[in-house]
Order: sequence, then C-alpha cells, then structure tokens
Amino acid sequence: MYQLEYNPPYDWKWMFGFLAGRAVSGVEIVTDEYYCRSFALGKYQGLVTLEPDEKACQLKVTLSAGLEPVADEVLQKVKQLLDLDCQSHTILECLGDLATARPGLRLPGCMDTFELSVRAILGQLVSVAMAAKLASKLAQVFGEPLVDFPDWRLFPTPERLASLSPEQLKPLGMPLKRGAAIIHLAQQMVKGEFPLHTPVDVEQGVKMLISYPGIGRWTANYIALRGWQANDVFLPDDYLIKQRFPGITPTQIRRYAERWKPWRSYALLHIWYSEGWVPGT
Repeated sequence: MYQLEYNPPYDWKWMFGFLAGRAVSGVEIVTDEYYCRSFALGKYQGLVTLEPDEKACQLKVTLSAGLEPVADEVLQKVKQLLDLDCQSHTILECLGDLATARPGLRLPGCMDTFELSVRAILGQLVSVAMAAKLASKLAQVFGEPLVDFPDWRLFPTPERLASLSPEQLKPLGMPLKRGAAIIHLAQQMVKGEFPLHTPVDVEQGVKMLISYPGIGRWTANYIALRGWQANDVFLPDDYLIKQRFPGITPTQIRRYAERWKPWRSYALLHIWYSEGWVPGT
C-alpha cells in the first residue's frame, strides 16, 4: 500500500459522487468509501484501489501485483485523476467568495487522456448516464479482460479502436459520425499526434482538437479541463453557465471571468456546482 499526501480541504464525497455518476461498468467501481479501476501502462496491467483517510489527509493507494513495476508512474496518474497537487489555498484566495460554499472542490482529472477524450466524445448530446453506458459497451466489446482479474476489462487501446470502422461501432448505439470521430482520435493517438499532456498554448491546443472531425468547442474544452487538467479554461457559452449569468452575453461572461485568472477552470467548477450562486458586480 502507498500513501499520498494532500492539502485540505478536500470534498471526497463530491469527488467520488462525480466519478460514480460517470463510472464505466467493468472498468470502474465507485462507492462512498473507495474507488477501484482497471488500468494498463504499457505491458503492465492490474487494479488500482483508492481510499481516502481524511483524518490523516492521506490517500491510501493499493496496486495489484501487475502494476507494482510501474508504481511511481501509476501514483502520478492517481494524483492527476484526483487533483492531489492542487494549490488549494492559492486558488481559494483567487476565487474569493465564489469558493466559499464549496472550498473542497477539486478538478476531476483522469488517469488516461485518450480514454477521457473518447468518453467525452461519447458524452456529446446524451446524458451523463447514457455516456457511461456507451463507454461500458465499448469496453465490454473492444476492451481486453485483465489477465489476473478476468471479470474486469481494460478500456480499449488506441490501436484497437484505430483499426475499426464506424459501422463496427454503430451497433453499440452511436451514430456513424460519432464512431468516425472516435476512430480518427485513436488514429491520431497511434501516430503520436494527439497531445496527452497540457500544451504550452492551451488555447491553440483546443483549436487543434476542434479541427478533428466530430469534436466541437465544448468537447474540446472539456478534454482540456479533465484530460490535460488545464487550470485556466472557461466556457462562457456553456448552457449552465449562461443560466448562471441571465441576460449576459458570452462575451460579457468571458470578460467577467477574467477576474479569476489563472484559475478559471476552478471558477467554472464552482459555478457549475454551487447551487444558487449569482454573479456580483
């Protein structure tokens, strides 16, 4: 077992609830007490189990034997998933009153940027629950079973998805264009042309994603938020954001949000999940 430190406050109930609502059956299990998932890093694969110890401000991480040779890399992925290195006090100071209601919110990241990006595409124009269901079907049909835990499946690799045709994905319940978008993304990944880490110029990176077939502005920014864990992304034309800013144009919203630079991703999260918040002057 490994232990990762984090700085409080941390809203574990919210984080695990967020992950539970999007959990992929066969790949992830989320309860109030722990998060467990299958994971592969190169030829190494196994299960990762995460259990927070709030009194000690630590996260207990258990890796199955197959992942022990790459433990350091997996632990770094865990930090990215749960935003454990978050500069919470700096961010709270920047956000001010916006963060008062929920100071323990962290930005949910991911352990695999490619997987997150595929799941983001699956989530276009469908509910969160339906996106999770589609991802579960994708994993069941095209993912490999874990060697040591055959009841668990790995999320499909870029190589596997890149070899498919849109017609092969259609029976899972997705339009041909969405299937084509996933396949193109996988092919870019195989070529080494898909950025797995935060680009130096995030805005330019988002524009590149939008140039991919089947990826719109919202999805590209969502990939930047969770896949790259970019700190300073804001979505002024997001449906819920526009509801929080009634009668204000996206341009005005964007200008308003500049007060939260360089932590606008966290501002976005707080606005989404702080019921009743209204903009001040």
